[in-house]
Amino acid sequence: MKTLGIETSCDETAIAIYDSEKGIVGESIYSQINMHAEYGGVVPELASRDHCSKIVKVLKNALGDHPLDSIDQIAYTSGPGLLGALLIGESFAQGLSEALDIPLIPINHLEGHLMSPMMEFPEIKMPFICLLVSGGHSMIVDVKEKGDYSILGQSQDDAVGEAFDKVAKLLDLPYPGGPHIEKLALEGDENAYDFPRPMLHSDTLDMSLSGLKTSVLYTVQKISNLDQSTKANIAASFQKAVTDVLVAKIQKTVNETNRNEVIIAGGVAANKYIRTKFKDLEAKIGIKVYYPDLKYCGDNAAMIAFVGSMMKPSKQDYKISSARARWPLNELGK
Repeated sequence: MKTLGIETSCDETAIAIYDSEKGIVGESIYSQINMHAEYGGVVPELASRDHCSKIVKVLKNALGDHPLDSIDQIAYTSGPGLLGALLIGESFAQGLSEALDIPLIPINHLEGHLMSPMMEFPEIKMPFICLLVSGGHSMIVDVKEKGDYSILGQSQDDAVGEAFDKVAKLLDLPYPGGPHIEKLALEGDENAYDFPRPMLHSDTLDMSLSGLKTSVLYTVQKISNLDQSTKANIAASFQKAVTDVLVAKIQKTVNETNRNEVIIAGGVAANKYIRTKFKDLEAKIGIKVYYPDLKYCGDNAAMIAFVGSMMKPSKQDYKISSARARWPLNELGK
């Protein structure tokens, strides 16, 4: 069974093929980062237009030597995400489905991230805990079984990746900010500034990052000479504060649920400093922590194709849209 996955939820145009027996046998991704960097963030209209112009070439690259008529079903991201961008991927998927007369499966983008490490590590068994941290979402999910997810905690304001981007902007670093904060932090002292850890000791598993971001803002405003060394110290101290919160919340989650497998997924999961601190937690409390390969931390079509391969196909009406900008995990199937 070959599943073609299509991902266009934001600023990556991605297509992949998942073979039920061989795994990923073809994939291609085109990133719009350079285009959006000029504006300091993703411009939805530009993203939609670029998906239109690139998606056919991305499909050809992903197929390689695989004939299009060898595809058995199509899975595509139908939400959450930028509605215009989602509609491009959906329309393309619907056209292929109709032309090839094969099943069409709408996929929740967040579910793709939850399941992505299982694509690479078949030893992972549900139930497990997933810390999903990206530019738009930060949540702790109890993955009980396929399609049965409970959100145990989530950010009450900024997502982790969003906070990284905003702090990077304060330090005059390019977009997207996460990788630049991580790189700059290598030059700094993580104990130079004692930034707050909001909700660190709260009774819930929820998180909050707006207060931390504001603290960085006030610190920057008080510094007359924001040189490279000072920026590095701020970046390192900020990164440490965020990581302390994430690690503490996952330790509390493990204690409350007795789960012993934890997945860290989403774009922020690529951060090597965060991975190191979770490696320490792994040894400290006797759990197993998994991460997707770096290329699967961000938005990608491989995870969409993989989740599609796990679902029972049904022929969807290509005239009906399933695209939605908001699609909480607890509304799957609705």
